[in-house]
Amino acid sequence: MTQAHDNHTFRRLAGQLIMIRFPGTELDAATAEFLRANAIRAVCLFRANMVDSTQLARLTADLRAAMGPQSLIAIDQEGGAVVRSTWVPAPPAAMALGAADDAELARAVGAAVARAARSLGFNWNFAPVLDLNNNPDNPVIAERSFGADPRRATELAMAWMAGSHSEGVACCVKHFPGHGDTHVDSHRDLPRVDKPLEELERFEFAPFRAAAPLAPAMMTAHIVYPALDADNPATMSRRILHQLLREEWRYDGVIITDGMDMHAIAGRYGVGNAAVRALGAGADMVMALGTAATQEETLAAIAAAIASGELDMEQVRSRLARLAALAKAYPCQARDYPEDAADRALMAAAWRRGLSARGAPRRPPAGARLRLVVRQDVVSDGVSEAGVPAAALAASLGQLYDVDMVTFADAERFDWAALPADGRFVVLASTSRLRYGPRARASWRPDLHLALWNPYQALDIDAPALLTYGFAAPALAAVNAWLGGELDAAGRCPVPGFE
Repeated sequence: MTQAHDNHTFRRLAGQLIMIRFPGTELDAATAEFLRANAIRAVCLFRANMVDSTQLARLTADLRAAMGPQSLIAIDQEGGAVVRSTWVPAPPAAMALGAADDAELARAVGAAVARAARSLGFNWNFAPVLDLNNNPDNPVIAERSFGADPRRATELAMAWMAGSHSEGVACCVKHFPGHGDTHVDSHRDLPRVDKPLEELERFEFAPFRAAAPLAPAMMTAHIVYPALDADNPATMSRRILHQLLREEWRYDGVIITDGMDMHAIAGRYGVGNAAVRALGAGADMVMALGTAATQEETLAAIAAAIASGELDMEQVRSRLARLAALAKAYPCQARDYPEDAADRALMAAAWRRGLSARGAPRRPPAGARLRLVVRQDVVSDGVSEAGVPAAALAASLGQLYDVDMVTFADAERFDWAALPADGRFVVLASTSRLRYGPRARASWRPDLHLALWNPYQALDIDAPALLTYGFAAPALAAVNAWLGGELDAAGRCPVPGFE
């Protein structure tokens, strides 16, 4: 066997151990050739890859043709603000299901999410989130969590996962071993969770340990847990991935890293080096979501590590076997979607069930003069879709009221006292994930606060609040149903501080 042949073989082994992303809404010839030449069989698609159902189904079909029968085509379709396909029935966020506290409802929502995803050509969903959000300052989890109680959050998440699996879409629980109690977003820096092991086992680890016999895949967290490994984030920690998850918990599903392009990893370790270290630590697949150049760097580094023996060939084969078993159990086959209308009704009902009140919010009477105070822009945190535009929210409330809209660019500079004292009922609508600063906390006094994204914003403003855990169209419809007296806010926010 020639050295060139060896190199080709090692690259094709490396290609089976990575998941990539690519720009555009079509599979161009160069990307298709890259997939085929390197035996890549895993791709994650994002909002920028999507136009509508027809285009997306064609793209995923082209990917299956290029990658073969063991294709793994993935999506982040959690619900709430973290969805990529925005035109299918809109699922509520995990915390809305936590507020509804109904495992059968969670199962039904998980099944509906999977039906829509599979109709678009996906067979792997990076959901549900098992992080327990007990940190109000967490900048990236919040309503993506089912709650703060390990037992109940796990029961709801496992019901959601069972629903997905019943419809043929594999779940990947995340972010092992827990991203809930951080105040840093690992997309931007490297967080640490400085807790004793006993506390981690009782809280953060509990949902993942319970899920280990059931979850076909787990995604790692780019977080340092000094009680286990003071030197390496979980993604690159053999103590965490191999000793804890594989040996102590006997987990035999697929371990995939979170995106290795995130600053917590790429900026500190370099993508190629980090990929090799993650596979050496026990990961089965590296999520190489950067550019074509960083994907090439990742491929080359893994191929070289296999060639040198740094990555043991027997371990490589065991990783490939787990990935093959996942693809076999959840084959990538599109289906029709006759349940679309029924699933829209289901999702609308689920959003309504999760609607929660804090304080004693009162409804302005129909036709009342209302002042809406809202951000002038819609922003994404890089993980979520952007919030609802101010004009769209004004139009929604305009179905019931005479709405005067006032927008702000910077909450800390907005002068609440400058609002006219003209008798209008004042509604603050929070349409971003950002928490409020000290000036807003001290001076803003709306009659009603609509917390349409991050529920913790309701703790910032001294006013009665209505919490939706998201801003999709059925969430706004639920708000109007409550305002119109058709609906009570019967949900109970499942995290501390909202009693």
